[in-house]
Amino acid sequence: MRRVWVCSGVRWSGDGAVLVWGGGRTSPLVRGRRIAFGVVDGGVRTCVGARGNACPVRAVVSPRGTGARCEECARLDRAHSVAADTLADDPRPYRVYLAWFGPGLVKVGITRAERGSVRLLEQGAVTFTWLGQGPLMAARRAEELLRAALGVPDRIPYAHKRAVRAVLPGAGERVAEIRELHTRAGALDGWPESLARAPFEPVDHTDLFGLAGLPPAQAVVRELAEGGSVAGELCAAAGPDLHLLTGRGVVVLDTRLMTGWDLTGVEATDAEPGSGITFPVRELPAPDAGVQDGLF
Repeated sequence: MRRVWVCSGVRWSGDGAVLVWGGGRTSPLVRGRRIAFGVVDGGVRTCVGARGNACPVRAVVSPRGTGARCEECARLDRAHSVAADTLADDPRPYRVYLAWFGPGLVKVGITRAERGSVRLLEQGAVTFTWLGQGPLMAARRAEELLRAALGVPDRIPYAHKRAVRAVLPGAGERVAEIRELHTRAGALDGWPESLARAPFEPVDHTDLFGLAGLPPAQAVVRELAEGGSVAGELCAAAGPDLHLLTGRGVVVLDTRLMTGWDLTGVEATDAEPGSGITFPVRELPAPDAGVQDGLF
């Protein structure tokens, strides 16, 4: 009888990423490592609960959602999040940042200062720089200032991030784009006085993610399904995404889709011959490095 595991997703640190499993076990995500697992026959995806508490009804949730929470648990989880603006009196310091994901793909965001750059790693930011640090609401005002004055968004869809990872420009061009935005942001009027400005000090995650020489992705996993499986060689990990080299080429797996399922290990022969994957996938168009400015 095969052992069953429950995945809690990817956890990032400055040393790299690990997959976290129920009970605290972790699996380092090392390039070249074989990733192989399947969903048990008859399995369904159940709600992962909220704020460390199990879902009281173990509700069945959609296989395509990245949150793996029922409506009630999602509401409870968001009610205690910074994104929901319900923690205005949080005394901890926050940092404002600019994150670069590809040509024309730059966002502004905030993160707790104590987390360091973990939030940037979780989002798959290729390059980033800090803008400043201060109280939560000051950081929020600075974020809104950049959105309103410079048109810098606070969200970039993962589909756009994945589309450009294999055609990224060199380090000089990556740094130049956020340098220009950092300079323009610094010249704006209306910065909160309680926010201490940060100098331009770009940090690049290309090597940590394994993006140098990354082959273009042929497909992305749309959802997991009972009885399905995937087997491939890890060639890159960025944010929640694993780029797996399979018999059909590189396939991107968003590890957030793994949560809520009962998973088990598989042998190479358990997957569909010649493909390495039996989960439903969406084919991707060939990346075009010349049209990235139109992504948003």
